[in-house]
Amino acid sequence: MTRLLKAPDIVTRSTLRLLIAFAAAFLMSLSLWLMPAASSVVPARVGAVSEVKEIGRTNSDRPILAFRVGDPTAPVKAVVMSAIHGDERGPIRIANNLIHGAPIRGVDLWVIPVVNPDGLKSRTRRNGRGVDLNRNFPTDWGRSYGQTYSGPRPASEPETRALMAFLDEVNPQYLVSFHQPLRGVGVADNKPPGFQRALARGLKLRLRSFNCTGVCHGTMTTWFNRNHAGVAITVEYGRRLSRRQATRTGPNGVLRALSAWR
Repeated sequence: MTRLLKAPDIVTRSTLRLLIAFAAAFLMSLSLWLMPAASSVVPARVGAVSEVKEIGRTNSDRPILAFRVGDPTAPVKAVVMSAIHGDERGPIRIANNLIHGAPIRGVDLWVIPVVNPDGLKSRTRRNGRGVDLNRNFPTDWGRSYGQTYSGPRPASEPETRALMAFLDEVNPQYLVSFHQPLRGVGVADNKPPGFQRALARGLKLRLRSFNCTGVCHGTMTTWFNRNHAGVAITVEYGRRLSRRQATRTGPNGVLRALSAWR
């Protein structure tokens, strides 16, 4: 007569613990997959972070998150951001490497890995309403269409307004905006050249003026430089970032230019 096996005969305690751990990991992965797009690029461990701030939400109700990773008592304030264009994903790795690791000293630093979560989700330059956020700022705004559609009016997009309010509040001395694929560190007109030169040296990119053939109006850096005492710099990487650029040259070069360390 065949003996019916009881549960303890089939599954040992160690096997049961393994199954429970596997199920927990599966549920965690599923929850991350179901979360808004912005959350998927936020590092799982953020030991350097002293504060996380939701600066606003997108048209699709995804959060735009800013991470404070520097020393809040430092006299120098700086902001680093990436992915204002959702298809320029490479520099997110630099932003996340600034968030990871040991605390940063010598600067009060905020990092926004993804300014345009809707564009990141759809892998497009523009936001969820088809607007190029980097043509939507009110300074020198003008009408443009196609891939650089500037929106129905200046600052029409919630992402634009959220970023403006955050930058007005923080009022950083230095602002770095990462892009792709033009390769270089932009020149900020009518601003002292020291920081842009230090940034070019630290990132090992050449200093250059970006010529957008007449469509560079309503940009974030133009708005900031015209309305704040600090300096905003556009940094363009190539179509692909090397591992060294993402994990060493990029984050370390930014900190060096800010006279900061970790």
